[in-house]
Amino acid sequence: MKETEAAPQSAAQAALAARIKEKNASLSGHHGPGKKPLFAKNEKNAKFPQKELIKLCRGMSSMLRANINTADALKYYSNGHPSPFVRATLKVVRDHIDTGQPAHAAFAKSGKFDDKFISLIRAGTDAGQLDQAFESIAGRLKKEAEFKSKMRKATLMPACIIFALIMLFIGAQLRIIPEIEKIIKDVGQEPDALSAILFKMSHITKKIWVLVVGGIIGAVMTFLMVEKVRNAVIYFMMARWRLLRKLVMGMRQLLFLGTMDMLHSNGINLSKAVEISAESLKGTPMYDELINAGKRYLETGLPFSEAVRKFTSCDPQVSHLISIGERSSSLAAQLKLLTNMYEEDVDQIVSEFAQIVNIFVLMAAAILITMVFIGAFLPIFLMGPKMMNGQGL
Repeated sequence: MKETEAAPQSAAQAALAARIKEKNASLSGHHGPGKKPLFAKNEKNAKFPQKELIKLCRGMSSMLRANINTADALKYYSNGHPSPFVRATLKVVRDHIDTGQPAHAAFAKSGKFDDKFISLIRAGTDAGQLDQAFESIAGRLKKEAEFKSKMRKATLMPACIIFALIMLFIGAQLRIIPEIEKIIKDVGQEPDALSAILFKMSHITKKIWVLVVGGIIGAVMTFLMVEKVRNAVIYFMMARWRLLRKLVMGMRQLLFLGTMDMLHSNGINLSKAVEISAESLKGTPMYDELINAGKRYLETGLPFSEAVRKFTSCDPQVSHLISIGERSSSLAAQLKLLTNMYEEDVDQIVSEFAQIVNIFVLMAAAILITMVFIGAFLPIFLMGPKMMNGQGL
């Protein structure tokens, strides 16, 4: 009797193992004859889109609150979804959950979600409040998306305008000025002092414009793609521009405190909440500071507010309000208060930053337009008398 019961069980385990093996082979691009890989070549290393992630978290939260298990919720959400990438990714996650793995491990093994998302899902799983974790993640991601949108509006468009004006100036130096110089030479006249300077500037521009434009594009790409360079530039500018420092530090602290608030309110102990929250700042100096503060709090018994004050660059009000929360057993309320405060502060700082950037862009645009006018049109006005003299008028 035992043997007959064991046989179906072994067969089921073998089938499940074969299914996982096939799925892993598909993810790595090795699939059997006649089978298509789950992801296209350009999707193998792609991350789950943030907009879709917000929708996924909201949908998962509502279904989990309705007592639908995680695997079924993923199935219901992905079925009929218009994006093949989303369907394939969630199918991989669901298959890993079907093998008995926890939700955070299943999401991690798909390779399509970042460490911060995995950490928060792990925290929700450990607290037994996965629905609240998904809901909190959706709220955090939405707020982050709003801030990113404001920052893009404040920086991307001005940068494009300045680059376009630079190219317009270069175009005038390469096309218009040489034509004017040629005309003056054809009528046998010598250029006046100002025109001669502009012609020399045109000759220099013709020699170096490729290097200048290439340098600008290379610098921008290096800043965007190389983390160490980006951090060094931001740190340099933060040391010299107080408003930028307030903006960057405010956004970092908001991200940390918002995550801490979510985790602590969902029953995660303080040391673990600090560790997980610090993950959201990986790649920044504050990550190491917070990890160190968490270790000091855990290993030495130092109050967390003191650890934050001594070992991090957080604002004094952060350690002060956390200290109040520790002494009065109202840490959750203080974290919520700090999160709301920094949301308001960052909103205001982003607005101020956008206004200053806009003023800077207007000034830069005025300078570049003046340079284009002087470089392109002033020689035309000065050319009139020269042509008249050349024709004996």
